[in-house]
Amino acid sequence: MRSDGRANDALRAVSITPNTLDYADGSALIVCGQTRVLCAASVEKAVPVWMQGRGTGWITGEYGMLPRSTLTRTPREMSGPSGRTQEIRRLIGRSLRAAVNLQQLGERMIIVDCDVIQADGGTRTASITGGYVALMLALRRLVESGLVSERVFGLPVAAVSTGLVNGQVLLDLCYAEDSHAEVDCNVVMNTAGEFIEVQGTAEGRPFSRETMNTLLDLAQRGIEQLMALQRRVLAN
Repeated sequence: MRSDGRANDALRAVSITPNTLDYADGSALIVCGQTRVLCAASVEKAVPVWMQGRGTGWITGEYGMLPRSTLTRTPREMSGPSGRTQEIRRLIGRSLRAAVNLQQLGERMIIVDCDVIQADGGTRTASITGGYVALMLALRRLVESGLVSERVFGLPVAAVSTGLVNGQVLLDLCYAEDSHAEVDCNVVMNTAGEFIEVQGTAEGRPFSRETMNTLLDLAQRGIEQLMALQRRVLAN
């Protein structure tokens, strides 16, 4: 058993509350254990300059951590985003673009802001999973208003972490586990079982292909559960 009583192959208690913000085109609050991320999608009527005239849309992600989302205060990034923040933003954008048929969006951009209210590991994967719900709610508005075809919807996307901790393969690491993991892996997949991104790192000794396969199989089982939750939330 882990510190919170979970089995090695169990997700943390997870919930997604849709429409948490009145002004966003789509929003969702995702809670994974003690991690909480507020996701908000905003539809812009134009694409970036470098995409103008192509007749296609764009999805981009933003990410930030509130100063007291952590045990001790994290200073605001006043001089621009750190390398870590930029990397996570790009990951969120790539992941969410995979869930949309951009040609059907027209020359519109949707910005998905993911703000970490409280961090206890897995903030980037929670941002993708919750950000997907916020994005779908925004797209629904466009479809319902007749501005966009239903063909804009691609395959659902979700993400989760796995890792090797004290020789044990674990699903959905909290911060205490992630901070001393021998292997840390973040996995993004769609409902076809295809990988959108795999970020796997050996923090010390290299790990085997067998271990990697085990991590990916475990991640897929966790992601399937998260996608089932996404479907229930969006159906309601």
